Amino acid sequence: MSILEKINSPCDLKKLSLEILPILAAEIREEILSVVSKNGGHLASSLGVVELSIALHYVFNSPIDAIVWDVGHQSYTHKLLTGRRDRFSTLRMSGGLTGFTSRTESPHDIFGTGHASTSISASVGIEEGRRITGKKGRVIAVIGDGAMSGGLAFEGLNFAGHLEKDLIVVLNDNEMSISPNVGALSSWFSRKFTSDFYKQYRRRIKSFLLSRFPRGGSEAIMLLRRAIDSTKVLLTPGILFEGFNFQYVGPIDGHDIKELIDVISSVKDLEGPVLIHVRTKKGKGYRFAEKEPSRFHGIGAFDLSTGKTLKNIRSYTQAFSDALVEEAMYRPEIAAITAAMADGTGLLKFQQKYPERFYDVGIAESHAVTFAAGLATQGVIPVVAVYSTFLQRAFDQIIHDVALQNLHVIFVLDRAGLVGQDGSTHSGTFDLTYARMIPNVTIMAPSDEAELQNMLKSAIDYTGPCFIRYPRGTVPSNTAVKIPVVLERGKARMIVKPQKKAEVIILAIGSRVIPAVQAAKLLGEKGIIAAVIDARFVKPLDDELIISSLSDTHVLVTVEENTLAGGFGSAVLEMLIKNAMVPKKIKCLGIPDRFIPHGERSKLLSDLGLDAEGIANEAEKLIAS
Repeated sequence: MSILEKINSPCDLKKLSLEILPILAAEIREEILSVVSKNGGHLASSLGVVELSIALHYVFNSPIDAIVWDVGHQSYTHKLLTGRRDRFSTLRMSGGLTGFTSRTESPHDIFGTGHASTSISASVGIEEGRRITGKKGRVIAVIGDGAMSGGLAFEGLNFAGHLEKDLIVVLNDNEMSISPNVGALSSWFSRKFTSDFYKQYRRRIKSFLLSRFPRGGSEAIMLLRRAIDSTKVLLTPGILFEGFNFQYVGPIDGHDIKELIDVISSVKDLEGPVLIHVRTKKGKGYRFAEKEPSRFHGIGAFDLSTGKTLKNIRSYTQAFSDALVEEAMYRPEIAAITAAMADGTGLLKFQQKYPERFYDVGIAESHAVTFAAGLATQGVIPVVAVYSTFLQRAFDQIIHDVALQNLHVIFVLDRAGLVGQDGSTHSGTFDLTYARMIPNVTIMAPSDEAELQNMLKSAIDYTGPCFIRYPRGTVPSNTAVKIPVVLERGKARMIVKPQKKAEVIILAIGSRVIPAVQAAKLLGEKGIIAAVIDARFVKPLDDELIISSLSDTHVLVTVEENTLAGGFGSAVLEMLIKNAMVPKKIKCLGIPDRFIPHGERSKLLSDLGLDAEGIANEAEKLIAS
């Protein structure tokens, strides 16, 4: 039996000797690699914090002591050590363990996560909540240097320092978020601050001071200690955190379990806020992940022996990447902006070709939007490429800094709709709703690569704020065009136009257009005639085509991969009511009013009735009702 097989809770971990822990760390890495290579997941980040996770659970008593993981994508070791080892093979699968921390999954997951920079603010709240309710235990926030670039992290630091509570923040410094970290803060962390650097200078300063202080006496020893501590602050990033009223400890080697345990044990009972600076290597223990940490940040199934992914498909992200590079060749005023996700949003090719027009602002979506607004005032056409779920964090800036001034900023929303195995925190199921309510905006959703090319070209040609949203997944094959065209704003297209009178109109948007066409075929096999309209635009709608199509057909089904509340179907209903053209029978299909759990994307869509069979079934029932 392996050591890991004996660990069913942190209590079992504490029974092990320090000498055994490196062996346990190796076994944990093997287990993580084995499962993630089959299920996909966040590999590099989890491999980088194995020793740190062991040390934290070895010293603290979870869940009495609350360990809060920022983002939560690095929590795989935490899951293995907290009673979920037997279910770890179900990671990210339907009905299995989530890929992040979840309060419904385990009492050891004190705070549910998925977005970055939240851990410090949440931990201050947990600390104060325990004070008010009389609960015991320490609170520990574990945050990466990438997440520390987010403004929310500094708001939390500022408030924690103000309250002077007994909070411990562990800064996991691996010089990476998803893409390599950028910005002044990242440079501050990286500039010479290795453990060897600090230790070398500490020895030199100690020798220098000893040669000048009189030997013996408590006063001399105290002066010496203060001098060395002051030098530590000056020679490390500690001066920054000391300014927030945190006691700074570090930097320390995040892969030396004994050193980690020694340091954490020595500070766990200190009063007031403490920051422990830990240096780790992303992808530690797997050479392919160490070499390409960005590619192995979030990866699908892959071959362990070669590191190569098992599926090579052309995605919407790649299609957008190629289209943007092509447009930028002829339009020098185009600039691209990402929030620490150049690879995930398809901007690496743009960065390589047009580095002077590329900006990675770090994990700072609000800043990205307002920065883009500033660019737009000077005639630049900024393209903000971001996951749909992360743009939610910049809602205020979209309204006040972009839309209110009617600035020409293009928002390209990747992972719109259900994302599958990353679960509810990463699903982009609200963007049509939150964008649609904003004045001055244009909202488009492509159904294939050609439409994506046309919509990007159109957004560049239009004025005012534009949104283009597309799903995670494969683009339909052989649909790309050599020369994209500018679409008439708000113009839909009927893509299934039967020869005879249609019994039902299926009005679909974006990713649900092709399933709607397939549904029409299924209905046709049953003798039911269906017409299909690709709306293309959510705002403005093609009122004329929709109303005219309903002049003879009084059965309508709308289909979207967005929450039904305030989404595409709602927009259609509002328009029809305004024009006194509500059909006798209407059904809106989309995401219900609940958060959808993780699982395979195709299965989730099927369960929700948003695949071809589900659409056809709902249309048939509606006609028969």
